Amino acid sequence: MEIKDDPIEEARRYVANAEEVIKKANFDPELLIYTDGKYIKMAGNTLWNGCLIALDAALGVRKGKGRPSIEKYKEAAGKRDRKLLAAIVAGYDTMHLYMGYDGNKDKKVCEAGFEKARTIIERCALLCPKEVCA
Repeated sequence: MEIKDDPIEEARRYVANAEEVIKKANFDPELLIYTDGKYIKMAGNTLWNGCLIALDAALGVRKGKGRPSIEKYKEAAGKRDRKLLAAIVAGYDTMHLYMGYDGNKDKKVCEAGFEKARTIIERCALLCPKEVCA
């Protein structure tokens, strides 16, 4: 099976891509911040998109036309797995808002974004139906 055929592996690939992107943000070890917000935004959006791939596979929220809101993901996760719900709430704020929109350059915020992405993806791997995820 090819990586693109397995949504969980594809989501993990997004995390690996975000790791490459954030390296371009130039880290200042004295201030513990990244110096280029453009790459923080790119990394945050890449992380969140990877999470959406895993969430779609595990929760089956994306059906029909249009894109589902974060509320749909929260609702579906709340019915299925409370730990996943908690990770989605924290991950959405960190990856999508703080990193993706705000370009927050703080190292700890960025590290938290990567940690939450991995948590969401691995939780989805446990919940993903076998016919969807190999």
